[in-house]
Amino acid sequence: MKDDVRGLYETHGRALLAYACALVRDPSAAEDVLHQVFLNLLRAKRTIDGEPARYLFRSVRNAALNHIRGQSREVELADGGVWLESPDGSRETAMALQSALKSLPDEQREVVVLKIWGQLTFEEAAAVIGISPNTAASRYRYGLEKLKDIWK
Repeated sequence: MKDDVRGLYETHGRALLAYACALVRDPSAAEDVLHQVFLNLLRAKRTIDGEPARYLFRSVRNAALNHIRGQSREVELADGGVWLESPDGSRETAMALQSALKSLPDEQREVVVLKIWGQLTFEEAAAVIGISPNTAASRYRYGLEKLKDIWK
C-alpha cells in the first residue's frame, strides 16, 4: 500500500501541487493540502476505484476548499514562489505563467490547470469540479483566450 501511494505521488505530485497552488495561491499552504491528501490516503488503507488521477484531483480540490474556508483572509502568492513547471523548464517562464494564471477568474484558472498540468480530459476535469464537460470546455477556451491576450 505504501509503495502504491508513493507511486501515485511520484506520478501525479507535480500536477496536483500546481492545482493546489491555483486554488489556494500560497505555495506552502498548497503543499500542506497535498500532503494532507496523501496522508489521508495512507491512513484510509483503501483502494481507489477507477482512474486515480480523478480521485486525487478531487481530493486536492476538497482539501483546498476546506483550507480556504478555514482562512480568515486570503493569502497572496509570495513573490518568487514557483509552483508551476514551465514547458521550457525556466524559472522566468514559470513566473510569467503563474502571473498570467493569477489574472484569470478562479473558474477558468482551475480548468486550465487541470487540463494542461493535470492532463485531464474535459470529462475528468468536470467530474473533479462538479460541472458539466461542456462548461469545463468553455471555461478552458475562455481562459486560453485571456492567456493569449496577456502573452501578446
